Amino acid sequence: MAALDDLYQEIILDHFRSPRHRAPELEPHDVRVHHANPLCGDELDLRLRVDSEDPQHPRVGAVVFDGEGCSISMAAASAMTEAVIGRTLDDADDLGESFRLMMHGEGVKREDDLLDGVAFQGVAKFPVRVKCALLGWMALRDAIKSYHEGARQHRVTYE
Repeated sequence: MAALDDLYQEIILDHFRSPRHRAPELEPHDVRVHHANPLCGDELDLRLRVDSEDPQHPRVGAVVFDGEGCSISMAAASAMTEAVIGRTLDDADDLGESFRLMMHGEGVKREDDLLDGVAFQGVAKFPVRVKCALLGWMALRDAIKSYHEGARQHRVTYE
């Protein structure tokens, strides 16, 4: 078990040191979402481009994030981007719900689909860090919801 914990810590550090899809801009984009957690100071700006070639099943064409925060929030956002690009919006939203449940100690579902996101399951042991790990995933959830509602911008501050 210690070897697995070490591997997961290394995956998290790798995403923090070399974040995937971290960029201040994505042009064009369909939705921009800003999430902030005033309790710890983490802030994340997410931009989503939707591939709507199949209007019945729009897909995550591209997603980028930028922001300032702890290693957990930035690494989890990086892992999230890798896991959702190319998925339908509904599937990406469902995958986010699987991640949320994992963060609340309800086990790992869709382990293969979460890719490196599964490395964050140990964060569930530290309740004060759960919101950090969820920041990017909740921003994605709100971006998908905003897209379906026709909104282009969404801002959330956690209480």
